[in-house]
Amino acid sequence: MNPNQALWEKGDFTQIAASMRESGEALVGSLGVGKGLKVLDLGCGDGTTALPAAQLGADVLGVDIARNLVEAGNRRAKENGLSNIRFQQGDGTNLAGLPDKTFDLVVSIFGVMFAPKPFDAAKEMVRVTRPGGRIVMGNWIPNDPTLVAQILKIAAAYTPPPPEGFVSPMTWGVEANVVERFAGAGVAANKVSCVKDTYTFNYAGTPTEFLEAFRQYYGPTMNAFEAAEKNGRASDLKNELATLFESKNTSTSKGKTSIPATFLRVTVNVG
Repeated sequence: MNPNQALWEKGDFTQIAASMRESGEALVGSLGVGKGLKVLDLGCGDGTTALPAAQLGADVLGVDIARNLVEAGNRRAKENGLSNIRFQQGDGTNLAGLPDKTFDLVVSIFGVMFAPKPFDAAKEMVRVTRPGGRIVMGNWIPNDPTLVAQILKIAAAYTPPPPEGFVSPMTWGVEANVVERFAGAGVAANKVSCVKDTYTFNYAGTPTEFLEAFRQYYGPTMNAFEAAEKNGRASDLKNELATLFESKNTSTSKGKTSIPATFLRVTVNVG
């Protein structure tokens, strides 16, 4: 199996995605999505941004490499009575079957950044976007002090080194890399803009319970704990992550967690 597919099918990202719904809706609401717009959501998970786009009237296709998330997305669409959205399995580096110049808007929020071949992913996103259309990405920023960047950084310290040739997904959080990758797909630098934005995780439980959800359901954290347990360091990893989750929680409600996380919001205007 594709290692990336194995990573995201390992847990159940829907358990984490539930904490991301409000920010997903807000982000989509800022994109000018409306009736008849053709939208592709890449690395869509179970529809955190895809469903809000469909609810605003867009015709939406969600593509994700994880079969369990595709099934969950189609289930959520049905439960919400949405006939203008569908989910299918696919690889962001090779969107075979999707024709050129099809979509008005291609969205990938913390999705295609995890695909293993970033230049291929950029080319595919540009290929399927119609002239005058847009690509909008949300990417975590390397070494940023906020939640997910730190989770991935801490997890990496407990797991074996990646295979030779591995390109960290966090490199998508560096503007120069973004510009270079889209330049490789024929997009001029002045058509690419990057700004820092904030995405908030809202969880109906304590920071300790939220961490436990990451431990049980988030592929990278699951792998880190498995490796740490083999080395007798699981308690070290848990303590390090517990400190992180507690320190980032801004909720004033007892027993609830609200953690803002900075990300790089990328907008590409396709000519």
